[in-house]
Amino acid sequence: MYSVLKGTHDVILDEARKYSYVEAVLIKVAELYNYKEFRTPIIESSDLFTRSVGESSDIVRKEMYTFLDKGNRLITLRPEFTAGIVRSMVNNKLFANMDLPVKAYYVGPNFRYERPQQGRYRQFNQFGIESCGVDNFYRDIEVISLGYNALQMLGFKDVKLKINTLGDDETRENYKGALKAYFSDKINLMCDDCKERFEKNILRILDCKVPSDIEIVKEAPKINEFLSENAKNNFQNITKALKEMDIPFEIDTNLVRGLDYYTGVVFEYQYSSSKNKNYGALGGGGHYGKLIKEIGGPDLEGVGLAFGIERLVSIMNDDELFNDIAQDLDIYLMPIGKESFEEANKLTNFLRLNGFSVEVCFENKNMGQMFKKAERRLAKYALILGENEIKDKKVELKNLKTKEQIEVNYDDLIDTLDNLIDEDEHEHLD
Repeated sequence: MYSVLKGTHDVILDEARKYSYVEAVLIKVAELYNYKEFRTPIIESSDLFTRSVGESSDIVRKEMYTFLDKGNRLITLRPEFTAGIVRSMVNNKLFANMDLPVKAYYVGPNFRYERPQQGRYRQFNQFGIESCGVDNFYRDIEVISLGYNALQMLGFKDVKLKINTLGDDETRENYKGALKAYFSDKINLMCDDCKERFEKNILRILDCKVPSDIEIVKEAPKINEFLSENAKNNFQNITKALKEMDIPFEIDTNLVRGLDYYTGVVFEYQYSSSKNKNYGALGGGGHYGKLIKEIGGPDLEGVGLAFGIERLVSIMNDDELFNDIAQDLDIYLMPIGKESFEEANKLTNFLRLNGFSVEVCFENKNMGQMFKKAERRLAKYALILGENEIKDKKVELKNLKTKEQIEVNYDDLIDTLDNLIDEDEHEHLD
C-alpha cells in the first residue's frame, strides 16, 4: 500500500467540497472587483524565483523544490504565485496592450519544503490577486479591502488586520543603516539565519521567530522613525482610507512579510478561532516597486495578496462555518425490480440533462433499503418507478423531509420538480 508523501494530503469527498466552496467565494469577490483569472505553469525557471523572491528569503534559501530536467535546465516547482503571474503579464505584453492596472486572480497548488504542521503542508493551495501597473495608494486600499471583505463573506469574525510600511528607497536605506548599527554588536548572540540575514537583507531579521532573537528585536529602531516625507504621506493616506471604510487595523512596525520584493505597505490578516486557537496569519500581501522591471517588464509597480486555502478550511472547520454547504441531492430514483432498470436509466439521463442532480439504485434492494440510501445521500426527493408507473407514464414523487407523496405524469415532471425545489430553496432562505 502506498501512502501520501510527508507534508502532502488527500482532499476528498466533503473536504473537497469545502475547498471548492472557499475558492468559489474568493473568486466571486475577486470578480466583483473586476479581476480576471490567470493560470500559470507549476514549473518555472529557478532563476525567476531567485531573482524575484530574493536570495535572502527563507523560500529561496531553504524551501524550494529545485531539480535539473532532462535538458539540464534548473527547474523549480512553484513556491509562490506572484513572480509567475508577473512573468506571464510581461511575456504576453499586457502592460503595452491593456488598460492599466492589469488585474489578475489565481488559485492552485504551490510547493515548499518546510516543516509540516496544522494548516501548513509542503504542497498547499493558494488563492491570490495581483494589481499591476498603477502606483496609487487607492490600488493598495482596493487589494487590502478585497481580502478583508472576502474573509467577512466566508464568515470570519474579528479578523485582525496588521499593516506596516517599508517606505520608499530613501526610507529603507536609512533604516537599514540604523539596523546595521543596532545589531552589529548583538548579531553573534543570534541564530545562524539572522547572521545570514544581517549580510543579505537585514530587514529579514525583524521576521525571526526564535524567542531569544525576538527579545533583541524588540529594542531595535522602528521604521516609522525613518520614513521620508513621501513615504509618511502615502502610509497616512492608506490608514485614513481604512478608517473611512470601517476596516479595523493595527500598525505593526516589525511586520516585513517573507518576500524580498515588497516595498511600501505590507499587511497580514490574523485570526484566532472561537475555540481560542491562534492560527496566526490567514494570508497577507503588500506593494512591490521593482518586481515587474526585475522580471523584464517596464518600470511599473504593483500590489497583491494571497490566502492559504488549507488554513482557511481548517479554521472554518474549527469555527463550524460550513454548516450550510452540504451537497444535497435533488432526486434519488428508485426502480422497483430489474425490469424497471432500462426505463430508470433513460429517466435519470433525462432529469440530469434538465439540470437536476440524480442518483439511481441499480442494485436489487427493497424499498426500505432504498429509502435509507436516499437519506444517507441527503436527497430531497425520492422518485419511485415501478411496472405500473412505467405503463401509465407516471412516477411517485416523495418529499423526504415532509414525507408528502404525490403522483406526477411524465410530461409534468420537470415543471413539478422546478416548482417544488424553488419552494424548498425559498423556505431555506426564510
